[in-house]
Amino acid sequence: MSGGSARRPAGPARHERPAIDEAALAAARAGDRLLDAARAAGAARWEDYLAPIPDQLRDADLGELRKVALRARSAYGPKDSVRDALPRDATEPFLDAVDRLLRVLARRDAAG
Repeated sequence: MSGGSARRPAGPARHERPAIDEAALAAARAGDRLLDAARAAGAARWEDYLAPIPDQLRDADLGELRKVALRARSAYGPKDSVRDALPRDATEPFLDAVDRLLRVLARRDAAG
């Protein structure tokens, strides 16, 4: 970057929280597979919705990670769900990985 300092996240870096980092990376990998399934199915709406999520799961700092995970989780709504458009073998691993990430984040928050 030229002409200024890079924005530094408050708090520890992700690599300093390996359980969180690994959970986020696992969710990103599952998100990649779900995105591939959306492309293969021609589900453009879900492809558009899901497209940024895997990279965000890989790159978000700890402060943004919950927001990204909740956005991913919202694809499984009660009235409008990615489950209605894509195969279970793609949707469920992503859901499981995102839920695991949210649990790890909740444990961190509870620990202080």
